[in-house]
Amino acid sequence: MGIVDFILNVAGLLLWLNWRSIQFDPLARRTPATLMGTLRPASPPKLRRWHLLAFIAGLLLLRALIYWWIGSMFVQVWVGKLDLGIIILPFRSDSFWRILSFSFFSFGLTLGIFYLWLLLLSLLKGPEPFHRLVKIPLGRVDDWPRGVKVSLPFIATALCWWLTSWLFAWLQIIPQPVSAAHRLEESLVIGLGSYLTWKFPISAILLLHLLNSYIYFGKHPFWNYVNVTAQKMLQPLKKIPLRVGRVDFAPVLAVAIVFFAGELAERGLVWLYAHRFF
Repeated sequence: MGIVDFILNVAGLLLWLNWRSIQFDPLARRTPATLMGTLRPASPPKLRRWHLLAFIAGLLLLRALIYWWIGSMFVQVWVGKLDLGIIILPFRSDSFWRILSFSFFSFGLTLGIFYLWLLLLSLLKGPEPFHRLVKIPLGRVDDWPRGVKVSLPFIATALCWWLTSWLFAWLQIIPQPVSAAHRLEESLVIGLGSYLTWKFPISAILLLHLLNSYIYFGKHPFWNYVNVTAQKMLQPLKKIPLRVGRVDFAPVLAVAIVFFAGELAERGLVWLYAHRFF
């Protein structure tokens, strides 16, 4: 069921990206004053932007109904798990409102992680034309000041947890916080945990850069994007002699540092969440 849930989240994510990209279609926003404005599509458009949002909502609702039906039919109840890194929230499938919440929040978590990765790539600002694939989903956020983009994961995640924790407590997914300060502390810890997701795209880019260093894949713009972005990540290690002959150990060391630091940070945040002071 976990694999099925992941596949459906990816399907919803693709529908969301289609919804975001339609507004950038040159034929969808044409003006008669330009050559592009004189062109007309071969067939009338069958889908509007709101149709894609309706498809996503229908997919999530249908998924919740199927999960609820499965949970009510079998003795052993399937439990959906929402992994936030710091805490894992269980949603029993024999309760419709819980599993409906899980269906929407599971997709929301996938969408949030995807945008956190895009935000990291926006901070690294790789070369065109691949950076445009980052700019299209992010929109105007890509042009925001660097400091704002760095703090955005913490602010957005903490605010989302503050709002959704009321619903989770009402559904008895988490204990009811004893005070507003208690809820605020939870929000701050969860917000800091949002940065832990960056270790995966960082490691992927560094490993691809390492692979491309020893295997020639051609002059595709994708590999230029990977190499330039990886060099920006490796800049703090430039002064350390990590090259032995033709072998460069900098990407390997960087990946090890990222995962080691991520593991320490995750354990520290888990401890903070478990030992709340308010």
